[in-house]
Amino acid sequence: MFDVRNRRIPAAAGLAAALLLVFQAGAAADPRPTVAQARARLAQLNDKADATVERFNAISEKYKASKKKYERLNQEYAAEQAKVDDLRESVVSAASGMYQYNGLSSVVGIVSDADPDGLLAGLAVAGQVSAGQAQTLTDFDKATKGLRVRRANAKTAYDELGDLLGDVAKEKKKVEKLVGEQEALLRRLNQFNPGNPSSKGVTYDGPASGSARKALQFAYAQVGKPYRYGATGPGAYDCSGFAQASWAAAGVKLPRTTYQQWAWGASRRVSMNALEPGDLIFSNGLGHMGIYAGDGKMVHAPRTGDVVKIVTLSSYGTSRFVGAVRP
Repeated sequence: MFDVRNRRIPAAAGLAAALLLVFQAGAAADPRPTVAQARARLAQLNDKADATVERFNAISEKYKASKKKYERLNQEYAAEQAKVDDLRESVVSAASGMYQYNGLSSVVGIVSDADPDGLLAGLAVAGQVSAGQAQTLTDFDKATKGLRVRRANAKTAYDELGDLLGDVAKEKKKVEKLVGEQEALLRRLNQFNPGNPSSKGVTYDGPASGSARKALQFAYAQVGKPYRYGATGPGAYDCSGFAQASWAAAGVKLPRTTYQQWAWGASRRVSMNALEPGDLIFSNGLGHMGIYAGDGKMVHAPRTGDVVKIVTLSSYGTSRFVGAVRP
């Protein structure tokens, strides 16, 4: 961490020197960036990181859903395969009986074919079958066709999964680059706060009641824990993961990302002038969000290098909010 106490030059000048490389584009014109310029650059990084993190979260959620779909289809495929195997044994048994009693030497060869339609057609030509045998063959046909459909669906899900894995990797790389820039700049500004994953937080004593109070009691108990992109607790959170976990403590299941939570609340939106404790409040562009705590305050997981904290809406900037949702 950059330590101004051991420097012999004035603090502001030392900080500017340390930040020189961060402002490469303007280095020739202004070789000594000011603290104000450093803070402006940090604000730009924060806004960009917010949007990128939420895109990463959205793609990650799609990846998880695709993986779950693939696993489900694989289970269905395995169950259907077992059913087909059982029916195949029944068909072979029936065909062997027909061979014994009717002299149909070609039947066993037909049964071994992979094409059930060919099997039924062959048996129809070879001779009549009993009602029970016919039903067995019909079931075999249906099960085999179902198996082929499920196998194709599983393959499609698997291909989608591969594409999403690539997308997640690309977004993760972008996020990690931004996080690295944020951390470096915060350390040079001597403002990096690693937080405490074991923090016990503070007690909520605001005006909320019912489910909103439970959500805020949980949220306040997380104060002091670090922000980390993609995190949903219990030792760290990003903004939407924090809101999701807080309301889960009150028995309300929110979607994962800011975009999903905003869409989920389409019929629950409220004006910023009519906020109640527990409302979810969203920034412009939906890159960030927090939970309104009452008395003009919100609790949120802000950004890399910071911790879950309580701030006033005015200090965050009321003009930065696009609206609110009441869970």
